Amino acid sequence: MIYTTNQGQVAYGYAIGMLCAEWNIPFIPGDLNNAYTFDFPMRYLTVPGASGADVLRGSGDAFAELMIEAAKKLESEGVRAITGNCGFMVLFQERVAASVNIPVFLTSMVQLPMLLQMISPSKQLGILTANSAALGDKEFAQVGVHDTSRIRVKGLEAYPHFSDVILKELGTLDEDLMRSEVVAAAKALLSENPKLGAFMLECSDLPAYSKAIHDATGLPVFDWANFINYVYHATVPHNYNGIF
Repeated sequence: MIYTTNQGQVAYGYAIGMLCAEWNIPFIPGDLNNAYTFDFPMRYLTVPGASGADVLRGSGDAFAELMIEAAKKLESEGVRAITGNCGFMVLFQERVAASVNIPVFLTSMVQLPMLLQMISPSKQLGILTANSAALGDKEFAQVGVHDTSRIRVKGLEAYPHFSDVILKELGTLDEDLMRSEVVAAAKALLSENPKLGAFMLECSDLPAYSKAIHDATGLPVFDWANFINYVYHATVPHNYNGIF
């Protein structure tokens, strides 16, 4: 096999690139911003000037051009798909996807139409989000969901440790305390909505607690890290081996 250089590229082998808004959060394994979350190399690219806190509050529209420029850089480096590190990057999903020629899934929310098809029409889909105040019809419409009658949302902004870590960015995370709050939120959402058929985790910090949510509720939990794995295997197909 013959290889040729990509002018200006200093590293190779990244299938997935991640646009990273700026945060002051300890990213533990299971968080999208911890490289140990994935079994493959992740190309992380900070987008200078894109405040994660502003994106999370739904006031990050001004960052669209920054995201587009960064996405084009990732594409030029050879990544095969582009994701992001905040579910509220849904605001940029359509514009960034239109700016490059590779798949873009900046937000976990692009899963929603599929998940609503997967569960029974008699069931509801529960969403755990970092900020329920910023998750409304506009955000759902960005991913093609215009009927939200089967969606139930629980915001974690009301939980004190989650708020300190993610919203206030105080810089310290107690994993046990965070897990207990996330599980409590999931159980509360299920108690309020007994017809839930599955959970979807909007926030990029929540996949670390997916198993705990499943163990506590018995329901399927669709998180962003596993969706990234799904896209990875679509862009880097593997051979099947075994005995016939």
